[in-house]
Amino acid sequence: MNPITALRPSATTVEQYLKEDLWRAGSILDDLARWRAETPDAPALLVSEAGRGTLQLNYAQYAEYVDRFAGALHALGVRSGQVVAMQLPNLWQVGPLVLACARLGAVAAPIMCAFRPRELERMLRRLDAVVCVTIDRWDNFEHAAALAEMAPRLPALRHRVVLGERPADGHGGDDGDHGELDFREYFEHTEHTTLPDPSVVDPDRVSLVLFTSGTSGEPKAVLHTLNTSYAWYSGVAAADGIGPDSRVYSPNAATHIVGLTMGLLMPLHRGACAVMTDRWEPEAVVPFLAEAHVSWIVVVPFFLSALIDAMERTSLRLPTVRIIRAGGTTVPQPLFRRVTETFGIPLDVGWGMTEGANIFTRSGEHPDLAGRTVGRCAPGHEIDLRADHPISDDRPGRLFARGPSLCLATWGRDDGRLTVLAEHNDGWYDTGDLAAPDGHGGVRLHGRAEDRIGDIMIPVSDVESALLDHPDVRDVALVGYPGSQGGELACAVVVPGERTPTLEGLRDWLGGLGMSEWCLPSRLELLPELSRNNTGKVQKNLLRERLQLRSAD
Repeated sequence: MNPITALRPSATTVEQYLKEDLWRAGSILDDLARWRAETPDAPALLVSEAGRGTLQLNYAQYAEYVDRFAGALHALGVRSGQVVAMQLPNLWQVGPLVLACARLGAVAAPIMCAFRPRELERMLRRLDAVVCVTIDRWDNFEHAAALAEMAPRLPALRHRVVLGERPADGHGGDDGDHGELDFREYFEHTEHTTLPDPSVVDPDRVSLVLFTSGTSGEPKAVLHTLNTSYAWYSGVAAADGIGPDSRVYSPNAATHIVGLTMGLLMPLHRGACAVMTDRWEPEAVVPFLAEAHVSWIVVVPFFLSALIDAMERTSLRLPTVRIIRAGGTTVPQPLFRRVTETFGIPLDVGWGMTEGANIFTRSGEHPDLAGRTVGRCAPGHEIDLRADHPISDDRPGRLFARGPSLCLATWGRDDGRLTVLAEHNDGWYDTGDLAAPDGHGGVRLHGRAEDRIGDIMIPVSDVESALLDHPDVRDVALVGYPGSQGGELACAVVVPGERTPTLEGLRDWLGGLGMSEWCLPSRLELLPELSRNNTGKVQKNLLRERLQLRSAD
């Protein structure tokens, strides 16, 4: 029996969060039913797909597809507690498919297309997924063929469903175990009317599994409920005034926590319109966002910089945007200035993890702290900074979080270690981030603990932000490397601008800004680009390995 099916929060926890309106007895499916009844013709989803044009679904159509997809999964034998995996890019089918799983009481496991066969096979095996929906090919990779190759080694996997061209083997889906189905034919164009009683929908049982990227350790499955994900986005929606007139956009992967919860579930919760683009091509994205009248954007800093660059090249503007939220990692200081100059609004920020927790700034609150805080907790959340020394910006503490958006448990992809958060440290979760108080009830983020450099900690994010202001630096990451006399030193890994920077020039630049000697990099490495994962974060583990190899030579 799959161990995640028995996981539930305690009755005391459920009662507390329901009483405080942080969780609810209903679910996102009730939101969909509400808007289907009240505003059936209002746009729910607006999607730009390369080669297919623009697609718009209203709330009546969206709800119809959720029922249709749920019926198709039920006809394939999917029942409450079973896992349906989906490895898809940012296509319109992702949202209705996730909700279809919820309608059956099943568990949706969205998986980013960046994961390749070795990782995917381990994920499917760990979850005992009974159905896997995949794209035929994406970014020059044959996903459907890779899934077909591994299928005989996955005894729990009963059906492969391919979105794209018709399966090459011509199977219609009724050929028993490991059958391959055409998604559009079986899910979109075939009537499946049998659905279980709505009582199978349980907002406090595991309904969503997301995998971390594993850049700082073994990838793990993060086990969420409908209520923990609700607590992730509902506070931001209320604070930012998301409503039926809002157009919400995120370029983040729809199969990742931010793209799914903020980009798809949050607008659905508030009766707004979710805006999607299947590919991240900034110069094509800008005119589409302008035509879509996008009003709210959540984006990682790297994508936001690229968006502004594209706006400058095309001379196009997005006049309807009123809130931009950046997060996922520390935000470079120059980006705050660029957003204000380009959009005429302040840049709001936020912080959270796949595991949950939610800290964000409120637009217009403490403008003097812009760029120096990630804000305060969402309602009902708590943070704790821990260290064996007085905590300050020079010596930040480790950030712990507790609250209604934290997942029920994490599950090691390879070692199978199931860690129920409520059973450890009174529910406090070690985020692995370093932070210090901002003086106004919030925190200032100082990056990941594993990014710490030296015995006297270098403020990595501050140094990176300062270097990004240098005219010869297009992109930069500061990472540690072993010094010849022992200890650890800082290396600036730089993507050059029009001219090639020098180590001496970068050190002079930082020194001229008043930075202490021990903050300055003692080594410079030049690269044509920085390796980033699908969420836009620099893969510093790869850079550290590169530096260690170069040092060994």
